[in-house]
Formats: sequence, structure tokens, C-alpha cells
Amino acid sequence: MFIFPLIYLVSFIVALREVLSGNKSAFLFFIIVGLSLYTTAMTVTFLLGFKQLIPIFQSFKELLVLIVLTINVLTLKKWPKLHLVDWLIIALLGYTLLYAILPIGEQPFTARLLAFKSMSFYLLVYFTGRLFNISSVYINKYFNYVMLMTIAAGAIVLYEVATYQHLQVSTGYADYFYYFLNIEPEGQYGLSTTFESEGGYKRFASFYTSPLEHAGATLIALAVIMALYTRDDNKIDYKPLGFAAFAATIASITFAFSRAPLISYLIMIYLYLYLTNRRTITRLINYSVIAVMGYLIYQLLFYQNKAEGILAVAINTLNFSNPSSVGHLVAWAEGIMALISHPLGLGLGASGRVGSSLNGEVTGGENQYLIIGVQAGVIALVLYLSIYITFIRQGLKWMKILKGKERKLCIAVFMIKIGFLIPSVTSEFETSVYISYFNWFLSGLFVSTIMQYAAAEEPQLTQQPLYA
Repeated sequence: MFIFPLIYLVSFIVALREVLSGNKSAFLFFIIVGLSLYTTAMTVTFLLGFKQLIPIFQSFKELLVLIVLTINVLTLKKWPKLHLVDWLIIALLGYTLLYAILPIGEQPFTARLLAFKSMSFYLLVYFTGRLFNISSVYINKYFNYVMLMTIAAGAIVLYEVATYQHLQVSTGYADYFYYFLNIEPEGQYGLSTTFESEGGYKRFASFYTSPLEHAGATLIALAVIMALYTRDDNKIDYKPLGFAAFAATIASITFAFSRAPLISYLIMIYLYLYLTNRRTITRLINYSVIAVMGYLIYQLLFYQNKAEGILAVAINTLNFSNPSSVGHLVAWAEGIMALISHPLGLGLGASGRVGSSLNGEVTGGENQYLIIGVQAGVIALVLYLSIYITFIRQGLKWMKILKGKERKLCIAVFMIKIGFLIPSVTSEFETSVYISYFNWFLSGLFVSTIMQYAAAEEPQLTQQPLYA
């Protein structure tokens, strides 16, 4: 098990050395390799008896972000022109910072700072990517790293399935979360209830924090595969590594057994086929979806009490009768009522994972959007949603314009944003360091890329004679 903290440590050292020697894009290497197995590296370190090293290891990610961001700022020759997304993110960052500084809510200052870091630090990761030039980033190389990690995750999850044993049972997962986050083990497997599903099915996380993070990382991998192997003319480059990575995503999304990411996975495939003009396949999918939905509705109306296995899970999800769906509904209702009664928010730490670790009871803790709204109010929620909508619109626009690796980046960012929309409704997606860091770094790099085109198209003002 020591291999996990070793990989994490080596990835940080390699990335730091490269960054300090001028290769700032090596920061992506640490995100892809180190942060993918971040939690497993921490839990194994705790298991091996080195708990005093964990705060140091945990600080590596923030330290590297601040180093790269500082280098980017100090080496700027000219401050870039800001995009609408930049202004929205600056507004959200500044607004939530006020909630951390001012005595808003019931949490003490240190707790508010912790909640602010959890809620808004990824915005600094965005600006780290925003101040990069895409010409200095080897997109293909880093996307290939993503696929290699995806294949590794797929191999581990197949081993978990074959042995029917969670990896986390052997990594000290439960003890680590109890010691550092005050989260007691739950469920029949001694981990947390997220590792099990209705009907007695185990949900597997591979080397990720949870099955949900595993599924989220799979959505990233699918977006990367789509981006990497799509030519400018929308034809697909078929490569063995791509086939292996795609097969790994199928295994991962299947055995993570997380419903919202699974729906997103299918939507991403459908949208990709539609945008790349594969109309025959999309029509076939349309008919298949209609047939499946018709069958589920039939089962729901006439045989819902007799359904078994996976079919029972699907039906109980649709009619919101299983405990997980009921839990989501209750949390959403609490969050919406809190947002209505307190439109300016209850204060940082009133919702989300950090709030749960601080006071146990939180409001609306199973929805990324409501978690933001409950803590910082309607204004913060509107800013966050505006950022996401703007990214999706810009992705659609620039996908038709960009070429080469710039288009690959655009496809990846667009598909990631689409993929995260639904899972964010049922979870606090931004708390995963790998998912949030990779997502927002690429988002910043994408805006940097399109703003280079905007700057190049600005008219050059020259003095004209008054009379021709």
C-alpha cells in the first residue's frame, strides 16, 4: 500500500522541480497523477503511522498552486484583457471572501476560513490556468496521462469486483476520516454509506476518495478521450490506448454505480455524437431511449412492487422511493427553504462537507448549487451558475472556430462542464481536489486561449488625417 503515498510524493517533487526550472505546465502532472489518488495516499500514510506528515502532504496542493500562480504573475509582460468569466469569478471570490472576513453566521473566524477555502480555493486554480499560454502546454501529453490513470483505475476496480472487496478497507480509510474529519464509519462495510447501494450492491471507488469521485473522474476521462481523438473535421482517430481507456471508463462508471454520473456519461456520449454530426447513431439512440423509458414506465405503473435487482434500483430512483432519493429530496427541500428564508445566506460553514465536519448538522448538503446558496446567498449562487452557463456557451461557440490542440482543449472543457451539471445536483462535487483542480485549471487555460484570439482581432488604432 505504500506505493500510493510514494506516487503522490514523487509526483509533487517532480512537478515542483519542473515548475522551478521553468516548465510550469508540470503542475498538470501533479494534478493528474498526484491528486487522483490524493485521499488514498493520505489514508495509507495514516495507516503506516505517519499521521504527523499528513498536514504537510495535504499542503502540497495549495503550495504548488500558489507557487505557479506567483510565478505567472511575476513573469507577466502585460496584464491580459479580462473576459466576462474572469469578472464573474473575481466577483464570486471577492463576495465569498467578505463572508469569511465579516462575522456572518454562527461559525467562528477559523471555521469560516476553512469553509471559504473549501468553497472558493478552486477559483485561484482557475487563475493559475488563466495566466498560462497554451503554446507552453503539451495538451496531448497530459491528456495521455489522464488516460493512463484511467486505465489504472479501471484495472483496480476490476480487481475490487473480482475479489468483491473495497480497496479502502485495506488503506485505513475509516480511521483517517474519523481522526481528521470527525466522520464516523457508516454502512454495512465499515466505510460510509456511499460505498453501498440499494439492493445490496457494492459501489467501488478504485483509488479515488469515493465511488462518486471515481465516477466524476470517469466523466473527465471520457471528455479527454473525446477531445484527444477528435480531428478538426470531426473524424475520430482510433488508437489502441484510446480503446483501452474507453473500456476502462465503462468498467469504472458501471461499478462506481452512481446514478447521476451514469446519466451524465450517457448524455455526454449522445451530445458528442450529435455535435460531430453522427445523426444516424443519434437517431438510433433516440429510439432506444424511448423504448427503455417506455419499458420503465410500464414496470413503474404495473409491476414496481415485483421488480428485482438493477430494475428495482432504476424504478425506485424514478419514483423517489429508495432511501438515497428520499435523502436528496429532504436535503434539497431544506436548502431551498433556507435560501428563501435567508436570501443572503446563513454564513460559511452552514452547509457542505466542511460544515458537517465542524458541527455535524448542515442544511442542504447534497447539492453543489444549494450548498453555495445556503452559505453565501442568492447572489453567490447566481454568480456561480452564470460562470457555468457562460463556459457552456463559449464552448459551443469556439468549438466551431478553434483548431488543433486548442480545439481539443475546448472540447474537453465543454464536455466536462456538461458532465458535471447533473452530479452537482446530488452532491458537493467541488470538494474533490482532483475533479475541481483539473476542471478549473483547464477552464482558465481555455479562457486564456480564446482571449488571445480576441486580443489579436482588436482593431489597431492609428492616427488618420482629418481630410482625405
